[in-house]
Amino acid sequence: MGNIATREAYGKALAELGERYENIVVLDADLSKSTKTFEFKKKFPERFFNIGISEQDLMGTAAGFATCGKIPFASTFAMFAAGRAFEQVRNSIAYPNLNVKIAATHAGITVGEDGASHQAIEDIAIMRAIPDMTVINPSDAVTTKKTIEAVIKYKGPVYIRLGRLAVPVIHNEDVEFEIGKGIVLKEGKDATIIAIDFMVHLAMEAADILKNENIDAHVIDMHTIKPIDKDLIIKSAIKTKAVVTAEEHNIIGGLGSAVAEVLSEECPTPMVRVGIGDVFGQSGKPADLVEFYKITAKDIVDAVMKLM
Repeated sequence: MGNIATREAYGKALAELGERYENIVVLDADLSKSTKTFEFKKKFPERFFNIGISEQDLMGTAAGFATCGKIPFASTFAMFAAGRAFEQVRNSIAYPNLNVKIAATHAGITVGEDGASHQAIEDIAIMRAIPDMTVINPSDAVTTKKTIEAVIKYKGPVYIRLGRLAVPVIHNEDVEFEIGKGIVLKEGKDATIIAIDFMVHLAMEAADILKNENIDAHVIDMHTIKPIDKDLIIKSAIKTKAVVTAEEHNIIGGLGSAVAEVLSEECPTPMVRVGIGDVFGQSGKPADLVEFYKITAKDIVDAVMKLM
């Protein structure tokens, strides 16, 4: 299938699933070309609402639709969804436990030249701290489509984190996807690599490199950060006795923190977190930023080697 951005897959999935689920409505904050919700708008203009550059209204209106039995998808950039509209997400959506799906695109530093102001590297931490909020970060086009269909059937608020950058498709169409259950991509016995977003394909690259060093890596796509798959984390940690997490997010409060919380309470295990440090992003080409912030396949390899 080549490289496809998860935001692209999201737009196509919405347009396709809109035919089967007539109670879906889609709301956007004047960014439909970027979030790809225009795909839905072309097919179902009467079920699409451009709220304008007013993200708080976007979330409040989505909450209103949910009270009327609709399944609203509210889309904007991750920085605005998790940052600018935080109070409305918390108080108008999560507190009353409304069935709103927040599909936030352009997350992470691979937004690129837009720079720190638009590079949401704290959004997972913010959203997973909200009671009753489910947080999902699919790794490719296949799991993005499966995420959208799964959250349509799921009752309750969901934050879906999507990227701007085109990324490899790593899953087969028949992959089993379930909210709250990680996917084992490769069985291994020497070290566990748990990854999300586009870092999953880098984790697989790292596993290939490690194989040449006679290290057998166990690789997991932990698409759901909340509720996280505790059983799989514990089982894998017991098996390999070493864990590395990889994410395009601040290591404070993100996937690494979520995994560390499980391990510290249930199964203390040597661990290294690969992700953005306690710094802001900056403007640059995505490939250069990935290297600068040390979230490449080589950095995952180095983390595993450190543990070994």
